[in-house]
Amino acid sequence: MKSLYFKVFTVFVIFCISVVTSAQNGNMSIEKVLEIDKVPADFPVGFCLLTHGNRQYAAYYNADREMTVACRTLDSDRWDYKVLDNKVGWDSHNSIVLKIDSKGYIHVSGNMHASPLIYYISRNPFDIQSLEKQSILTGKEENRMTYPHFMDGPNGEFLYHYRMGGSGNGYEIYNVWDAEKREWQRYLDQPLTDGRGERNAYMSQPTLGPDGYFHMIWVWRETPDCATNHTLSYARSKDMKHWESIRGEKVELPMTLDEKSLYVDATQPGGGLFNPGIRLGFDATGKPVIGYHKYDKDMNTQLYISRFENEIWTNEQITDWKFRWIFQGNGSIASELILGNFRLSDDGRFVFGYWRKDMGSKELLLDAKTFKIVGEREATPNYPPSIDNVESTFPGIRVMKAFDTGKSPDGSTYMLRWETLNVNRDRKPEGELPPPCILRLYKYSK
Repeated sequence: MKSLYFKVFTVFVIFCISVVTSAQNGNMSIEKVLEIDKVPADFPVGFCLLTHGNRQYAAYYNADREMTVACRTLDSDRWDYKVLDNKVGWDSHNSIVLKIDSKGYIHVSGNMHASPLIYYISRNPFDIQSLEKQSILTGKEENRMTYPHFMDGPNGEFLYHYRMGGSGNGYEIYNVWDAEKREWQRYLDQPLTDGRGERNAYMSQPTLGPDGYFHMIWVWRETPDCATNHTLSYARSKDMKHWESIRGEKVELPMTLDEKSLYVDATQPGGGLFNPGIRLGFDATGKPVIGYHKYDKDMNTQLYISRFENEIWTNEQITDWKFRWIFQGNGSIASELILGNFRLSDDGRFVFGYWRKDMGSKELLLDAKTFKIVGEREATPNYPPSIDNVESTFPGIRVMKAFDTGKSPDGSTYMLRWETLNVNRDRKPEGELPPPCILRLYKYSK
């Protein structure tokens, strides 16, 4: 399964300053810039870019906060627009996702935070003007939806999953699309994870590893207060239907907190685990490695690495920072620490990227066997750095980006770029607000 740069499973991180990854392939240059539309700059929310064949689609909220889809062919600079009958408020959770099925029909969903279903499908293949709102998927458990996500299944299935319920009280539903019948069905007979009415799991997307397994990590949360995150967990599956622990112990669905074989680090609520602050990687042998942050015994925030050795997960503190980020409360929060690039590099070292509010973007270089720190360097982006230059003079504005979730036929690389204020607990900021900004498409070389 395709893994996107700095891909995370929750919306909060994308609204902070982006952690960047190392570019090892020389100078990069911007080849084309196209203006798409004006968009809100007074709050951040996730947009979507998809290149599919010779067409390109952008899903976003326009300056009037209306959900909008723009489309062009790759050989044209002219955009076609479809404004949908849906408006966003101030909730930074309410990102938009878009995907095209095997028959060419366009699927769009978003603007949901514990909300009833908002979903559109095109009546004609590849035609945004024929997008029509639908009231149901399967007709079950669709009245309190958050974090919609389209993805490809193990055998090319078209999947849609989401959290049903609220933060601290929810479960994960997976549906599958039948393109011939044009209908949704349950992919899993049970939720993938379930908090049993007492909590919910914040999960990564299932990631196909070098060993042929789909790997997934998550933390549990007791209430909407982000300080109640706890218990880093892990599971794997060959088919995304039958799941097991790293030891090969089968687990029944839904996976719950009671399944202790899935525990990686049993840190309790208030221990500094943060749902966006966990990363999955793979070592030189293809085994999963997990990077995350939590508090040490002195309540300083530290980076940790966990790997499975001698039949147990070993959780090792790798930093010794005098840095403290005590987070708490509800809503989208402004991060002071963001984890980024977490991978084995071409030179054989493991790279653990991060952004710290007081330090900027850095990368720790780790020995690939011991995971001891052997160096640190400034992080540089894997896109032209000038894209991160803020144009607005309004105080507090920062750059937002959405990377291509598809693939262009000639291998070109694209992203969306716009500017906004930071998150504000999903409430309207006080005082003067910035005017709408320009949403642009960038094509650049790597």
